[in-house]
Amino acid sequence: MKRLFLTQKEFIYILVGTTLLALGINWFTAPMGLVTGGISGVSIVVQEVSTQTIGYGIPLWMTNLILNIPLFVISIKQRGFDFARKSLWAVILLSVALWYTEFIPRIFDTRNDLLLTGVFGGALLGLGIGTVLKSGATTGGTDMLASIIKFKRPTFPIAKLMLGIDAIIILSGFFIFGSTKAMYAIISVFITSKVISSVLEGMNYAKAAFIISDKSEELAKMIMEKIPRGSTGLKAKGMYSREDKEMLFVVVSQKEITRLRDLIREIDPHAFVTIADVREVLGEGFIQDYNSLAL
Repeated sequence: MKRLFLTQKEFIYILVGTTLLALGINWFTAPMGLVTGGISGVSIVVQEVSTQTIGYGIPLWMTNLILNIPLFVISIKQRGFDFARKSLWAVILLSVALWYTEFIPRIFDTRNDLLLTGVFGGALLGLGIGTVLKSGATTGGTDMLASIIKFKRPTFPIAKLMLGIDAIIILSGFFIFGSTKAMYAIISVFITSKVISSVLEGMNYAKAAFIISDKSEELAKMIMEKIPRGSTGLKAKGMYSREDKEMLFVVVSQKEITRLRDLIREIDPHAFVTIADVREVLGEGFIQDYNSLAL
């Protein structure tokens, strides 16, 4: 039996996400003519063009719903209803949210500042889209179109296609609203992408250090005592000296990285150290409840 409805947790994620997304559009991007790509960007363009030509702006929610219908019909035929189920609900809830958030008074009035509009609008869009994506759904539009094309042509460069489609949509905003607003729209798109990444990948940033030292045993002991963090010894070989060495791998929080540097400098000033950014860490000393990350 095909499942039709969402679980309670999926519904909450999608409802919150679509509401935030709709607020970002109705409070920030749409009133200022910032076309940020996707179906929402097309909806803003359609609303402006219809206002100029027929004197009545076609509602954003209506355009969003109408343009997504054929995409879902094709997607369901290709992959079945289960594949598109969550996204179908997301599109319906987004269309409803685009309607009812029009009546919510603006808390932040940034209409006199395009930069603030782009920054806060982009952040709210990213927060909304990221929350929807965490439920396993999408908001349809270019994502659904890319999925359809990927099904037909598995080797097609989908990322480039999506970038091209969004570029065309943003370019249409350039012709409708002018170059200045198009440039601020690009800033908003950049911020949206960063916030989406933060929502999906978490904010539990850390640092990973790879340490090659002749005093690895002493270093490992002091790291455990002073920071305290565990470390892992990896076998390594210097390709120039042909000598066997031990490389320490240790992950620390951002606030601990300075102490780690000082400790290495104190014990072995000649140690070779590589430090890299880590987006998220799961395990003892960091995130231990794996279930809290899943729906």
